[in-house]
Amino acid sequence: MQPRYSVSVLVPAYNEQETIGHVLQRLLALDLQILEVIVVDDGSTDATAEQVRRAAGDDLRVILVQLTQNGGKTAAIAHAIQLATSDILVIQDADLEYDPSDLPALIAPIQSESADVVYGSRFLHSGVNGTLTSYHYLANRALTCLSNLLTWRRLTDIETCYKAFRAAVIKPLELTSHGFGLEVEITAMICQTNARTVEIPIAYRGRSYAEGKKILLQDGISAIGYIFYYNLIARWHASRRQYVANVNRELQIQRSRVGNIP
Repeated sequence: MQPRYSVSVLVPAYNEQETIGHVLQRLLALDLQILEVIVVDDGSTDATAEQVRRAAGDDLRVILVQLTQNGGKTAAIAHAIQLATSDILVIQDADLEYDPSDLPALIAPIQSESADVVYGSRFLHSGVNGTLTSYHYLANRALTCLSNLLTWRRLTDIETCYKAFRAAVIKPLELTSHGFGLEVEITAMICQTNARTVEIPIAYRGRSYAEGKKILLQDGISAIGYIFYYNLIARWHASRRQYVANVNRELQIQRSRVGNIP
């Protein structure tokens, strides 16, 4: 039988009162060993926090953290990572672009000891629908291609929200990017370790700016700078080199325990 690992779902939320309740209901209904759902309300000015409390009800698995001001997605996820206590950490956006029913498949490679990090790729799935404009498609493809050139990996979608991590890989990582730089920074750093990274297809239903989509042109431009910085400069910082060494050592120990020595 596959080992059952506990799961922490990390949910950054900024002005998502229309969708956060539905997302939480779907998460809490999953047949997963979810230990906690950590929602970080990133300085919302609407009723996001109230909707979280209403959807959670008496379910003690839901942990709500309210930041006093908006710090961006990276800051929200950094808070959630610090609080997470499970074996597997998964990122879930607070909108409905990503379907929580994909989470069991997302963590399956980690449960089966065949991966340490899993990306849910929107471009491996034939069911991508909603608002995915040519601009967003081409921008994602270009950023992923540039990242692959510097990481020597063959990923198809580094900008995906859906990422699952073995705790030993993501917990020690001190995030320093801002806004939507999270995806690039995480990809650059884990690709410098011996973490086994795989992709699986996921469903995706993009939303329009009128529906609340927040990523902008300047975020794509910033991502290019982040790709060069975290792959060519930051990787040589002492703290980053120590992160890589620590992760590799911990992964070696964990693989030895299950008889899976590379």
